[in-house]
Amino acid sequence: MQKIREGVYEIPKEGEMRASARIYASEKILGKIEAEAFQQLKNSATLPGIQKYAIGMPDMHTGYGPPIGGVGAFEKETGVVSPGFIGFDQNCGIRLIRTNFTAEEIKPKLKELIDVLFELIPAGIGETGKIRLKKDELGELFAQGAAYLVKKGYGWKKDLEKIEEKGQMKNANPEKVSEKAFQRGLNQSGTLGSGNHFLEIQKVSEIFDEKTAKKFGLFQGQGVIMLHSGSRGAGHQIATDYLDKMLRAMEKYKIKVPDRQLACAPINSSEGQDFLQAMNCGVNYAFANRQAMTHRIREGFEKVFGQKAEDMEMSLVYDVCHNVAKFEKHEINGKQKELLVHRKGATRAMPSGRKENPEAYMTTGHPVIIPGSMGTPSYVLVGTETALNETFASVCHGAGRAMSRHSAMQQKRGEQVKKDLELKGQIVKGASWAGLAEEAPEAYKDIDEVIASVELSGIGRKITKNLPMAVMKG
Repeated sequence: MQKIREGVYEIPKEGEMRASARIYASEKILGKIEAEAFQQLKNSATLPGIQKYAIGMPDMHTGYGPPIGGVGAFEKETGVVSPGFIGFDQNCGIRLIRTNFTAEEIKPKLKELIDVLFELIPAGIGETGKIRLKKDELGELFAQGAAYLVKKGYGWKKDLEKIEEKGQMKNANPEKVSEKAFQRGLNQSGTLGSGNHFLEIQKVSEIFDEKTAKKFGLFQGQGVIMLHSGSRGAGHQIATDYLDKMLRAMEKYKIKVPDRQLACAPINSSEGQDFLQAMNCGVNYAFANRQAMTHRIREGFEKVFGQKAEDMEMSLVYDVCHNVAKFEKHEINGKQKELLVHRKGATRAMPSGRKENPEAYMTTGHPVIIPGSMGTPSYVLVGTETALNETFASVCHGAGRAMSRHSAMQQKRGEQVKKDLELKGQIVKGASWAGLAEEAPEAYKDIDEVIASVELSGIGRKITKNLPMAVMKG
């Protein structure tokens, strides 16, 4: 491994690798990344059509096929699309909602608030929601994303302006989604799910860039809500279905990969195009899922505080996904090329001036929302020109696991995790003790050091630091 500069390391191209592999991390974080994750990053660099290098973020850890915390961009004509390089939870993503309350004003109602939200938003494995869809309605939701639910009264029209892709990936085709994926998606819209998904009430504890924070509607001591969830069973099923199809496609197109979880097909093949149309349905499902929960969050605040959500200024700061493949234009060898950028546990971070930014954030770049682990800080960043030039405008997506779920459960019981956090003054509401044990703060890397890695390497810049006050887990 070669040191390129502070915070940037490179594994030179060797063997079957078509590009080198780059890791954006401090020395301290580099030592926390498992050897298997490095190997998975090298494996990812063997995929046809990969541009520049396979990229690992400071939160990189072992996944299925490519590591979680990986980025790869592929030439449209010669490259491939790989479901494993997106992940099973398509458009697992993060949303930040502001209020005009200070955290101190929320504090007396905090316990009541988290109890009400726990009633309004189902959480846990296999939980179903209050939105019951018929198959044709789910087809419309797959095609339209968050816009479908906004039309049904779940949220505000202006919400769509503050969602990546305005909450709707184009070219989503429900006909490419299996019957099983439809069945799994019928009753899960508006549910939190399990694993590392959460709803957290936070305090904006520190502001690093006053001007940009003001543009984002954030102020010192403010109470905000962070929401992390994805496409639930529907997205998982879409990924599972197409992973099988890709394995057959590789035989057809004579593609060889070192790990079957890297299964892929040429972007312009029928299999590749079918997957992208189905994946966009999964992505749209996740946008709609977070939109439904945003509506419930506003309802909860209205019930507890006796005010309208509009009067509490509960507007959306931003919603950004971190498991997706998207066509974007990037410069390669001095020329603009359209690439299919795969982000698996990585967050888009477009700097100012890029057309992908909402109009409100054109001069700042869009908010890049990075959650910590349970009980630790979260951050709002912006991307930089360095990220645009080197990482296809991508940064990390969280702290990144330091131990497996199984190991975490052996270290500490869920009851103890809850007790420890409550001793710090945080309220914890979980759907299961096992879920809390799996997500213990000790199971993750140090989020402060991960963010320091992002700044050290020059790919992102801190805007705010948020501290947890109350957390709801699946």
